This record gives sequence, C-alpha cells and structure tokens, in this order.
Amino acid sequence: MILAVDVQYLNESAHVAGIAFDSWEDEEAQKEYTSFVKKVEPYEPGFFYKRELPCILALLEEFSLKPNVIIVDGHVYLDGKSRPGLGKRLYDALVDKPEIIGVAKKSYADLESGHEIFRGKSKKPLYITTTGNLELAKSSIKNMFGKNRIPVLLKQVDQLCREEANKSKHTDSVNAAGV
Repeated sequence: MILAVDVQYLNESAHVAGIAFDSWEDEEAQKEYTSFVKKVEPYEPGFFYKRELPCILALLEEFSLKPNVIIVDGHVYLDGKSRPGLGKRLYDALVDKPEIIGVAKKSYADLESGHEIFRGKSKKPLYITTTGNLELAKSSIKNMFGKNRIPVLLKQVDQLCREEANKSKHTDSVNAAGV
C-alpha cells in the first residue's frame, strides 16, 4: 500500500488526512482516512517536523496503518541526502521502516540539484527527496495519474484535509453562535 498524507492546521489543532492506493498509476484512492489532533505544537521556523510529525503518527496509529511507502508534503532530507526533514524524522519514528517520499512545492535552500521533476505543462518543478532510491521515487511521482503539476491523488489528500478543517470551522462557529 502507498499512503499519501497531509495536515491542515486550525489554531492549536489539526486535521490529518491519508489516502491509500496500490499503484502509482491509480486514478482513485482505495481508501481515505482522517484524524483530528486536538493539540499541536506551535509553528517554529526550522522545526516544522515538531508540529507535523505527531499528527502523521496519530493517523497511522489510529487506523493501524502499515504502508510500504508514505508520501509526505515536504522534504525527507533538506539538503537531499543527510540533513533530516519531516520525512526522515517520520522514517526514524516508525518501527517497520517504509520508504518515505517527500514531494515539496518549494526547494529548501540547501537542496542540491537533481531533485526536480516537471509534470504536465508546468514550468514549476516539484522537489523529490526520499529514504529510498531517488531516481525511482522521481519516476514514481512523475508517473502518478494526472496532467497537472500536482498528481491527482496528492491534490485529493490536500483537499480531503482542507474539507475536514472547513467542516470543523463551520461546526465551531455554529456552536459558538449557540445554534
């Protein structure tokens, strides 16, 4: 199983989404997962993983997920090979050691060249880092379903996350109004 994950924050809480699929070319997710984390760490520049990692771990634990590959929105290595980012810290936290692939929309300052892929007609690259084979990871993400820069399933996990957060915002505002 391949699992793509994303997190959406609301003040001190977060919604975590995951979508599972079997093949890089799949058009649709086989299964969707969502979790709510009541308390998250505040954003701290340079230490993003402190906020995001517990959320991803909560999703994996809540649903007892043991994927072969996890795709994170961000970097595995900030420099491409040794400086740990969110993905490497996730890898280190997991006992079963699935491959982690980071897909980032922006390059990190220290990221060496060779991590870029271009999808569709986009002139903007995606930046790929991994705990596994870089060329295979780049090829896998490049071949994911969809014609645009962001593969369909990665866009779907982002949207699922946002939808859950928006439902929560609406519920909170209704509760606050006493309706």
